Amino acid sequence: MRPFEFYSAQSASQAVVQHTKNKETHYLGGGTNLLDLMKEDVKRPEHLIEVADLPYKDIKSTSEGGLALGAMMSNTHTANNTEVKNKYPLLSMAILAAATEQIRNMATNGGNLLQRTRCPYYFETSMPCNKREPGTGCGALDGENSKHAIFGWSESCVATHPSDMSVALAALNATVVVQSENGESRRIPFTEFHRLPEDRPEKDTTLSDSELITSIELPKSEFPTHYYYLKVRERSSYAFALVSAAVGLQLDGKTIRKAGLALGKVAHKPWKLEKVEQFLIGKEATKEVFEQAAELALQDAKPLKHNAYKIELAKKTLVRALLQATSRS
Repeated sequence: MRPFEFYSAQSASQAVVQHTKNKETHYLGGGTNLLDLMKEDVKRPEHLIEVADLPYKDIKSTSEGGLALGAMMSNTHTANNTEVKNKYPLLSMAILAAATEQIRNMATNGGNLLQRTRCPYYFETSMPCNKREPGTGCGALDGENSKHAIFGWSESCVATHPSDMSVALAALNATVVVQSENGESRRIPFTEFHRLPEDRPEKDTTLSDSELITSIELPKSEFPTHYYYLKVRERSSYAFALVSAAVGLQLDGKTIRKAGLALGKVAHKPWKLEKVEQFLIGKEATKEVFEQAAELALQDAKPLKHNAYKIELAKKTLVRALLQATSRS
């Protein structure tokens, strides 16, 4: 690990101001991803600003009837919070499907959104990677890409976003609240928070360099009963998904009144299924309808050389998640 200067911020404003002073600076929350990257010499920050002790570790009700999750609150405390479990069980289920209990105890909500891809070409510093070193090329594009994107990729990058929590937040139509360097807050719809790689894969989000996440806002609870998070992986624990699906449904008898859907590990960002959500409204919650929905969801998929299997896997994952959500009561 390379030498760095450490600064402990006493307020969000202080953290943001300090961040603007130096180019190679990173915020440090739980450090569960950043420290690994530093040890592997993938990230080389000259300055770290600790933000884990800032007062954003609680859950508050919003004026719209939803909840605001503090960005510095741990994943464990968030997933096990009574209000989250009762009103947003889909989010709790997704968080608890991630990593290990030890990592969830340290990982923060804000940091979860900002974690970097687990593409092996990104971690291997001897290989070309535009995300790690812009202009060097994408090793995965014509290399081993069995776990890479089938949506939204570009010639510059075919990596996927690893977060489970973010897939549920996309399905739930969350909003990310950040503090800017001018001291003002900015609200970013979750579907606009992460970005596709295009020709700048080194930039994962629409944040400016110094903006700091302070909270994640959830709208009024819509899917407290019929929900499911399905994570398909190569082993049953301690593994990232090959494909995942977050599903929330509002049912009137067997009729679908509203749906919140997203796929994970298929793109550079959580893949919100807005067309499928609209398709399902007014339909009967049956396997046949869900299979039609899955076909619609994957119709624009563009597989790489080694990951065409993800198309069928994603279809089956989505159908199974919808069936599981329907059967819950």
